[in-house]
Amino acid sequence: MTVEVFAPAKINLTLHITGKRADGYHLLDSLVAFAGVGDTVRAEKADRTSLRITGPFAEGVPSGDDNLVLRAAALLDAPAAITLEKRLPPASGIGGGSADAAATVRALSELYDLPRPSVADLVSLGADVPVCMESGVVRMRGIGERVEPVFGPLEWPL
Repeated sequence: MTVEVFAPAKINLTLHITGKRADGYHLLDSLVAFAGVGDTVRAEKADRTSLRITGPFAEGVPSGDDNLVLRAAALLDAPAAITLEKRLPPASGIGGGSADAAATVRALSELYDLPRPSVADLVSLGADVPVCMESGVVRMRGIGERVEPVFGPLEWPL
């Protein structure tokens, strides 16, 4: 069985920095929506986790221990053969890596019938990962750990 999950680009409709913690994380109050373009994560059960990266932006994506897809798989302790089709440019500020990690969590949770990890565990992958677990328009606060859906998907031609 193969599970395929779309990892949409994250768009900050508003982004207010409301402070900074002692550990360097910025406190945010942001309104976030998701685009109709993004990466795709495919996963199937395996004896050990592997990652294959394809797509127009595959080059330059880390494939080692610092890859968020591999870190998400390790968090769930769910070995899988994972293919990441990278259509979002890395380090572009649209949450590609965080969306990929969130899509991996959703894919492996479905594949292994696992519960969703805690928000604290998701934040350990990256501050944008909890919001990337959502869809529609979402308000994100704190360092990203406070997420509230505002309303469903928007249809804005951009």
